[in-house]
This record gives sequence, structure tokens and C-alpha cells, in this order.
Amino acid sequence: LGLTVLDDKGKQRVVTMGSYGVGVSRAVAAIAETSHDALGLRWPREVAPMDVHVVIAGKPGDQTAAAAEALAASLSQSGLQVLLDDRAGVSPGVRFKDAELLGMPVIVIAGRGVANGMFEVRDRLAGTTTEVPIADAPQRVLALARGVA
Repeated sequence: LGLTVLDDKGKQRVVTMGSYGVGVSRAVAAIAETSHDALGLRWPREVAPMDVHVVIAGKPGDQTAAAAEALAASLSQSGLQVLLDDRAGVSPGVRFKDAELLGMPVIVIAGRGVANGMFEVRDRLAGTTTEVPIADAPQRVLALARGVA
């Protein structure tokens, strides 16, 4: 709009303006603008499109897919909305990047650790990563997704 103001040193500065009226699309834009980092979005739990993003990062035929699918089913039965990334022909690296970019509050990686009985659980909002035993994962992820962990 070409609006300028004088700063404290007497120099003309262009004013950057934004307009956020009431509406779903503008609310989403405002959330995205305020809830992101260098990796992508970081959806607040209250408005996230999904509660948990489960990424299968194993090789075809190994136990990672079965473990991830069982966890996703358990979390869904507990009332969580779960995005299961089991895309064929997409590398684990791309899946990891996409999970960070999409920014669901909790990301679970079913990868190499599954052979040792562990999932990698990321709290996207806190920026922390924890190894969680597969047997404990449903309860731990449920608590984290509900914000009580």
C-alpha cells in the first residue's frame, strides 16, 4: 500500500501490514504464520488436522510396518486421529521431511529401533525426541497427544 513512517532515527520505513479477519481460511493462515519453525508447521494440539503422524521407515517385509500399523490401530481405537505414512516408493528421508513439514503434534517413527523393541517419538511442539518401548507406546503416545505427558 506504500505506507511509510518515520522511525526513531528519522528515516522513512515501509510498514508491513497483514489483515486477519474472522474466517476459517484466515485463522489457518494466522496459525501457520505463528506456529512454525525451520522444519515446517507445528500445529497446536487444539487445531491440528491429526493428533499423531506415524511414519513407517523400515524395509519392505520387515517388522516395522506391522508394528506401526498395530500402534496406529491402537491409537485410533483410543480416539486419536492418526495419519499413517505407508507410501510405497517413497524413501524414509522424504517421509521424515514430510512429517516435519506437516507438523502434527506427535510424530512416531517406526524404523531401525523396532528390531530392538523401540519406537522414536517426537513431540513436535517441544522439539524433543524420545525412544519408547513398543509395549509402552500406545499409553505414552496417547498421553503426549492429549498434552498430559
